[in-house]
Amino acid sequence: MALFRHGTVVAVTITGAALSVPTAGFSFQHSCNARARCYLAVSPSSSARGRRLFSSRNAAVAVTTAEPSEPGEGPTEAPIFERFGAGVRRDFGRRLPLYRSDITDGLNAQSLATTLFLFFACLAPAIGFGVILGASTSGAMGTIEMVGSTALCGVVYALCSAQPVQLIGPMGPNLAFSVSLAQLARRLSLPFLPLYAWTGFWTAAILLAAALTSASNLVRYLTGFTDEIFSVLISTIFLVGAVQEVAQTFFLPTSTATKALLTLLCASITFITSIILKGCNKSAYFSERVRNNLSNFAPAVGVAVGSLVARAARLKYGAAAAALPALSLPAKFSTTTGRPWLVPLLDLPVWARWASCLPATLAAVLLFLDQNITARLVNNPRYRQVKGRDADSLLDGMHGDMLVLSLLTAATSALGLPWMAGATTRSAAHVRSLSISDRDGNITGTLENRVSGFAIHALIGGCVLLPAPRALLAQVPLPALSGIFLYLGLTSLQGLELWDRIRGLFQDSSVAPQRRWSAVVPKKVTNLFTVVQMACIYAMMKVKESSYGVVFPLIIALMPVLKYGLVKTGIISKESMDILDR
Repeated sequence: MALFRHGTVVAVTITGAALSVPTAGFSFQHSCNARARCYLAVSPSSSARGRRLFSSRNAAVAVTTAEPSEPGEGPTEAPIFERFGAGVRRDFGRRLPLYRSDITDGLNAQSLATTLFLFFACLAPAIGFGVILGASTSGAMGTIEMVGSTALCGVVYALCSAQPVQLIGPMGPNLAFSVSLAQLARRLSLPFLPLYAWTGFWTAAILLAAALTSASNLVRYLTGFTDEIFSVLISTIFLVGAVQEVAQTFFLPTSTATKALLTLLCASITFITSIILKGCNKSAYFSERVRNNLSNFAPAVGVAVGSLVARAARLKYGAAAAALPALSLPAKFSTTTGRPWLVPLLDLPVWARWASCLPATLAAVLLFLDQNITARLVNNPRYRQVKGRDADSLLDGMHGDMLVLSLLTAATSALGLPWMAGATTRSAAHVRSLSISDRDGNITGTLENRVSGFAIHALIGGCVLLPAPRALLAQVPLPALSGIFLYLGLTSLQGLELWDRIRGLFQDSSVAPQRRWSAVVPKKVTNLFTVVQMACIYAMMKVKESSYGVVFPLIIALMPVLKYGLVKTGIISKESMDILDR
């Protein structure tokens, strides 16, 4: 049991049948998982201080409330920049006492299913990005460095972060920056890895300063307008990428019609199997336990079925006619070029060591925005997370996690490994996979734990270090992962109001479901607001694919300015904007 200021958090295992909570003088949130471990976030009034908080039938439990916090100390009331280290101390002070429950709450079937699903979703991008990075840096950093950094940083982050439900990993903008830095090194005739390392040290220093001054409070100025654009953008990137991977097999000169059709079949079976099984929790068939397990393990079963179909085709028609490309990693654990792991820092001229602070400023902005925008999405109140949190706060854990990220950035820079930051779609999939829903699909709580994040990246590390996992991985065809990315992109759209409004553009309003804005915002205004967001998504996709992709997160940071302009010019009234942008 642990009590916290800024809203008391109580963890208790209840063996009784019912839980009663006196409502007088208290406001609270609660969530219970299947193991009957309940968490209550309680905000007591001054008159309720010291009274019995709750009791459960057959289990006498008495808890007294903690002293309420002083006004202005909570993150929702804090200034942009707080006193030195205040945000970091607050984040870890709230979360570390719950470390034991962060482990025990992850020892269940739902956490295992999440691990198997996200293992593939986290490994495949790391391999793909590693191939691109190796070609762009002449092997200075390649697949083994990218996958190794993903595993190392993911494990450390899961164990040490203040919000362990969030995942970190390689992101497209970070990759684009590294490629641009390699091009800059060639133009200036400088060694790439030392330049990269010094840039990383400056970047880590800037992120450390941001953590210790609570600069992540700046993201409170981002709203649902920005969050939804970013969420739909990332989902769209996954969907488009998966479709392109399958479609290109029909046009590649090295491919055959048989392989192209088998690729389509394998991806489709994986996707359809995952979607069908995911909906089993709402079925009337089987017992509740069986339905829930089928739903939780849906993506893992989908990958297994798709892999078996590909293997059956290969055995029947032969490898020459029906062999599909599979996941693969280097057989030996060493750097791509055989260089030492530590970067020779002194090989960079002194002037360049100081000048590297200039690109580091842009890199810090990239990592800062990637990390904190992802954290906002994971901290969304609809997931009903309560551990060490203020009610409805999106900022909890950001400062502590920024500290961890700065230290990881410094360590990976010294080793010549790619930097990691908040992995948006994978983090959103992680928190959704850990969420607990009722029969109507409403989220009632989340299994907040460190086990699933640790296990995902430990498995990735095992594939790098051990031959047996690598051999097993080689049995998974890439088209099966394309099916998983289709599943990941589509399910990521569910529950987003922007996605509901996009569908509303093509629906008859007289028979379409009523949304919270339907009766109070004119249809034309809603459509205009939606089209503006869609235009932003299209523009950012074009920028991301261009040579200016490195500035992609900076465009996201300008979204509040666009929103302000829409209201200031009267294109959308403030009243309508306040309703639509919630």
